[in-house]
Amino acid sequence: MTEADRLRAAGPNESLLLTPEEAATLLGIGRTTVYALMKTGDLRPVHIGRSCRLARAELERYVRMLQNPPQAAPAQHRRRSQPKSANQNWPFDPDPRDAA
Repeated sequence: MTEADRLRAAGPNESLLLTPEEAATLLGIGRTTVYALMKTGDLRPVHIGRSCRLARAELERYVRMLQNPPQAAPAQHRRRSQPKSANQNWPFDPDPRDAA
């Protein structure tokens, strides 16, 4: 079944775009959590004028991502810093050439 077939099968009673409050109810989470997910980019809203909506397909994508998290990249090793020089106060030490 294609995406278009699923949308047609949903019927005219189901909206393609949901308010954050409706999305929160559908996902079983709080409204504030939905807004936080949009802010971090985990949920991508659709803006129509000043209105913010979430597509049903976007909610399905988010749930699939939760079910199948992306594989973590192997940890990269940090370079060790160079050993400190013996004279760590060099900016404050007087220049011996100035003494002459």
